[in-house]
Amino acid sequence: MTHLLFGRTVRGILPGDSQPKKFLPQLVKLFRAGLFPTDRLIRHYRLDEIENAIADMKSGATIKPVLLME
Repeated sequence: MTHLLFGRTVRGILPGDSQPKKFLPQLVKLFRAGLFPTDRLIRHYRLDEIENAIADMKSGATIKPVLLME
């Protein structure tokens, strides 16, 4: 609870809480303006690199590991 002192608030969203017709165009606008760095959020891994993907996710090296199944 000490983290909530001094006027701080905690916010979260539930899956499906966004309004796609409003939210997605905002994301596209941010991306086009160079303010939504998807290249820093997502990293692709081959399926045989799944252990590396998990390790990178746990260490914070990537936020969203994406497995490629070819």
